[in-house]
Amino acid sequence: MTERPTKEEYGGHFGTYIDIVPEGNIVDILADDLKSTSEFLSDLPLEKAEHRYAPGKWSIKEVIGHIADTERIMSYRLLRIARGDSTPLPGFDQDEYMKYVDFDAYTLSDLIENYISVRKATLSLVRGLTDEAWARTGTASNTVMSAKALAYVVAGHGLHHIRIVKDKYLA
Repeated sequence: MTERPTKEEYGGHFGTYIDIVPEGNIVDILADDLKSTSEFLSDLPLEKAEHRYAPGKWSIKEVIGHIADTERIMSYRLLRIARGDSTPLPGFDQDEYMKYVDFDAYTLSDLIENYISVRKATLSLVRGLTDEAWARTGTASNTVMSAKALAYVVAGHGLHHIRIVKDKYLA
């Protein structure tokens, strides 16, 4: 799947994530990102894992947990839409999710393993999609979305947060 989603395939703030995904086959991009992100995270100094670059900001551990949680949600949406389920899917509030989990209590290696497991599940899903499945649309967060656009959101969301970690947490 090398064609980027068109603006008609997504709405809202999702373009922010889609726009930062590099050109190429989205399945390959997700696979390459699995390797580069897991290597980057594995090289993080343990003393930085609970670092917050400003008061009220998430720690690096929380960012990693958030990336995995969001990918699970977006991949579930992708599955439902790719399989032709037209039930509108609700949005979610990332801050509410964070209230009910203590990612800082996890080890860094457990969070990395969680991220790897989630990405591998996403890859297993998208590798089997037909052209018709990629093109199917549904409603998520009150926005029309294609399965293809959701795969790009998964990739772009992770890239967005890893850039923040590099720019603000490790600078």
